[in-house]
Amino acid sequence: MSDRIQTYGEFWPFYLREHSQASTRWLHFAGTSLGVGLGVTAAVTGRGALIPAALVAAYGFAWLSHFKIENNRPASFKYPLWSFISDLRMAALMATGQLTPHLERAWAGRPVPVPVASAQAEVR
Repeated sequence: MSDRIQTYGEFWPFYLREHSQASTRWLHFAGTSLGVGLGVTAAVTGRGALIPAALVAAYGFAWLSHFKIENNRPASFKYPLWSFISDLRMAALMATGQLTPHLERAWAGRPVPVPVASAQAEVR
C-alpha cells in the first residue's frame, strides 16, 4: 500500500497542514505574488531572463519558510503540480480573506500547533 496521496481532495488539507505557521503562509504569499508578477512581466515584455527570477522568487520564499519556520520538506518535492496549484489557491484565498475555513477543516480533529485563529490576520 502506498503512502502517496492519490487525489487533490486529499492533498489540499495535507498542504494546509504543512503550512501551519502564519509566517510560512505569508512568505508563500509574497513569493507566489512576486513570482507571478515576474512571470507575467516576462510574458508581456518578452524578457525571458525574468523567468528564472520568477522561479527563484516563488520557490525561494517558499523553501526558506519550510526549512527555517516549519522544519519540514516542501510538498513540491513530491507533488510539484498539486503544490503549484495549491500555492496559487492559498494566495488567492489569503487575498480575499477566505482561507480560515479551509484551515479549520484541514485541522479538524487534529492537534493544532498554532491557533488557527491566527489565520484571521489574512488579508480581508
